[in-house]
Amino acid sequence: MTFEPPVLLALDLTGTFAFGLNGALTAVRTAQLDVVGVVALGMITALGGGTIRDVLIDSLPPATFRDWRYFALAAAGGVIAFALSRRLHRLETPIVVLDAIGLSVFAVIGASKALAFGLGIGPSVLLGMVTGVGGGTIRDTLVRRIPSVLHSDLYAIPALVGAAITVTAVRLGFYGLPAALGAAAVCFLIRMIGVRYDLKAPRPPGAAGHRGSPGDDA
Repeated sequence: MTFEPPVLLALDLTGTFAFGLNGALTAVRTAQLDVVGVVALGMITALGGGTIRDVLIDSLPPATFRDWRYFALAAAGGVIAFALSRRLHRLETPIVVLDAIGLSVFAVIGASKALAFGLGIGPSVLLGMVTGVGGGTIRDTLVRRIPSVLHSDLYAIPALVGAAITVTAVRLGFYGLPAALGAAAVCFLIRMIGVRYDLKAPRPPGAAGHRGSPGDDA
């Protein structure tokens, strides 16, 4: 139902590093923190979503506590972000791209792992999304800002789409590396299109800031 372990691990570690770097860069940009704070928030961003997922599916201890490479890559991302903080104004595009990579990989990994632990279609899609957005949500809460998932360009929706494609592929019996990369690519593409064209999910009619057309946060 899932990847061979080496492929699953490689994708998971890739997403961990990408989110660690992105989370720390975001922390540098939005909060006055020292090196400990920057690295800590990078690690929280990288490890938070997967930890929430593993706790909910009773995969204990969580994968991030069983393999030192998760912590090492998350911390490395934080240290690199701290070192590059003076060049932060040049890193807006890399920050967004890294965020989209982490979101896409984690959505696919989260959904496939939930299915492997016997969850149904709906819960697996939901946990795929939670894996992608959970760490960033904790990070934003800690720096006292509204989580990006609640107000940013298309964010939760791409994760849900990527997770749904993953679940569909597993249920149809052709899940493997090509299908997983395809699901992640679709999530990444939707996210980047949302950023490029400032697409947002609809707000309730009459809500503050509603522009009268489909498009406001998610």
